[in-house]
Amino acid sequence: MSIEDRLSSRFPADFIWGVATSSFQIEGAAREDGKGESIWDRFCQVPGAIADASNGDMACEHYHRLDSDLDLIASLGVNAYRFSVSWPRVQPHGSGPWNGKGLDFYDRLVDGLLKRGIQPHMTLNHWDLPQALQDQGGWIERATMSRFVEYAQGMHQRLGDRLAAITTHNEPWVIAVLGHEQGIFAPGMKSRKTALQVAHHLLVSHGMAVQALRADGCQADLGIVLNLAPMVPATDSPEDAAAALKADAAGRRWYTDPLFLGRYPQEVWDELGADAPVVHDGDMAYTATPIDYLGVNYYSRQVISAQGPFDTKTSGLPLTEMGWEIYARGLTDLLLLLHQDYTLPNVLITENGGAFKDPVVDGQVHDADRTDYLRTHIAAVADAMDQGVPMGGYMVWSLMDNFEWSSGYAKRFGIVHVDYATQKRTLKDSARWYRQFLAECKSAQQADPGA
Repeated sequence: MSIEDRLSSRFPADFIWGVATSSFQIEGAAREDGKGESIWDRFCQVPGAIADASNGDMACEHYHRLDSDLDLIASLGVNAYRFSVSWPRVQPHGSGPWNGKGLDFYDRLVDGLLKRGIQPHMTLNHWDLPQALQDQGGWIERATMSRFVEYAQGMHQRLGDRLAAITTHNEPWVIAVLGHEQGIFAPGMKSRKTALQVAHHLLVSHGMAVQALRADGCQADLGIVLNLAPMVPATDSPEDAAAALKADAAGRRWYTDPLFLGRYPQEVWDELGADAPVVHDGDMAYTATPIDYLGVNYYSRQVISAQGPFDTKTSGLPLTEMGWEIYARGLTDLLLLLHQDYTLPNVLITENGGAFKDPVVDGQVHDADRTDYLRTHIAAVADAMDQGVPMGGYMVWSLMDNFEWSSGYAKRFGIVHVDYATQKRTLKDSARWYRQFLAECKSAQQADPGA
């Protein structure tokens, strides 16, 4: 029996298998059919902000290639597709009038998925906030939380009857820290105090939106997606162990404790001083609103040293093009840690993948590193499931090569290669492997219906 055969038999018949994308990274059509400006449209104009000075104006032209891209997704044999809505495409100013042509696009997307037997998993906020809201303060302002709830309700009213799942926010840590503290992502601010307030408003608005959608009769599963990693001490010294615990509290638990315990980690709060976010009465009750699933985006572990940033090149592990260690066991460790700390809802791996150099050679892309990455990380999910973690699904990041934020188009995460000059899509070996693996899962379930 092959490794794939053994692995494929470890998943139940109702397990969700998918691929994932986000609107700004693939859609293009940045100023077409009434779409408004997003903070990423604006950020891409900042000199030096994007490594290759590119932007999302065209990206993968998914907006104009929807049907063929949906056929591509269906050809992989997945049963779910995670996509995000471009808020400024459907509501150009982030409040007020809706854009019919933008809404029509997502209607076609959802209907096209259902026609092909694929569950639509919609993300409301994958970072591309309408610039009009940013001009009014963006996520620093509590008013943006109300605008987000209205947006969530509007999208539910239009699409909710056909969706399997709705995610409120994708990776609040990235929006807060990379966008508002380090300034390397949109909107490009550099204030720790601002970042902490933004993180709080994202978590509160998540709970507000979930409660509003439930009150509106939403039948789709509701959740949030966090980027998480186990924090591993660089050595066995007490100093590194303490630094790893501190990093875990500030990075992971700052987001998971409010969701599942209704409070921030006290040891972090006690050190914030004047940087602590303003928390209003009732806020933490919103953050702790029960959810149907937790989405986990995992790419690597984080090695923590009390001496300063850890150089991954010294670890001896293989690295992706992003300079991230390939460490599949870290996914199992992370899931077990979450299971130990909280009473978890259904857990979905909503992003997992790697950037590698994988050129087209004679019409083929032989990305053995990515194939191995996917195989080992899927096995890590099975290991966590075997140890009691309530796992419900796994989605590859990403369906296709795309605009990789501040890295531009230089880093390729797709299991489908995109020639940006011609927009030609080419299945990589990893896509063919994933398709074959999913077929073997189906065969294993048919052979053992009780699985």
